[in-house]
Amino acid sequence: MSNMFWLSALLRPLLLPPLNLLLLMVAGFVLARWHPRSGRLVAGTAFVLLVLISTPFGANLLVQPLENMVTPLALSEPNQAQAIVVLAAGKLKKAPEYGGTDIPDYIALARLRYAARLQHQTGLPILVSGGNIPFAQQQDALALAMSRALREDFVTPVRWVESKSKTTEQNALFSADILREEKIDHILLVTDAMHMARANLAFTHAGLRVTEAPTMFFGNNVIEPQSFIPDAESLRRSAYASYEWMGLLWYRYWLTRSALT
Repeated sequence: MSNMFWLSALLRPLLLPPLNLLLLMVAGFVLARWHPRSGRLVAGTAFVLLVLISTPFGANLLVQPLENMVTPLALSEPNQAQAIVVLAAGKLKKAPEYGGTDIPDYIALARLRYAARLQHQTGLPILVSGGNIPFAQQQDALALAMSRALREDFVTPVRWVESKSKTTEQNALFSADILREEKIDHILLVTDAMHMARANLAFTHAGLRVTEAPTMFFGNNVIEPQSFIPDAESLRRSAYASYEWMGLLWYRYWLTRSALT
């Protein structure tokens, strides 16, 4: 699947909101020159969908089903996990307040905070997994910035750093290689609740037993008047959820096909 990375990088902006809906609106306006009624229908539908997913109510329609696939970790229940694996997210480059070093972004920090909490509660060793996209090879890997934050800011030791992966599938494969050398096959997996279903699929396919440790639950079933007012955060969540839905469907197809061949 790693060979599909560049295709994915090119198609991702086109397939995700808001660009996909903006392009659909443009297509509707163009179509209206020859078929006014059909063109207006296409453009209007795209506009309504864009407004909808920009509201908390609309975003929740995409987010909640993803998060319902996972449950928060209950440490009171016994499990036989031997390590904690935390997946990298984004980073802020050359942060001036940190002397120009790269630092984890707020999504990565949420994962790190929860991983640190679990490590302090369980004493399990941590593996941080995440490299960079190909055209960013000259930069520090995501996992390096995250491991530095764990050690320096969360006072939490990091046993292993996997810094070559570029996709969730590679997170799983490369992490599994490291852990197998340590005779470890059962992990606590830390990532966002929306990302967990896809991540679990990848790590299970790599041969590891996974106990889910999701964080950052955004879904909210409470409907309030402001739930129908568009805002930037709701659009971001909708775009994130849309990406995870597409990724989950692709992983299920690809990994199932791989298992049959």
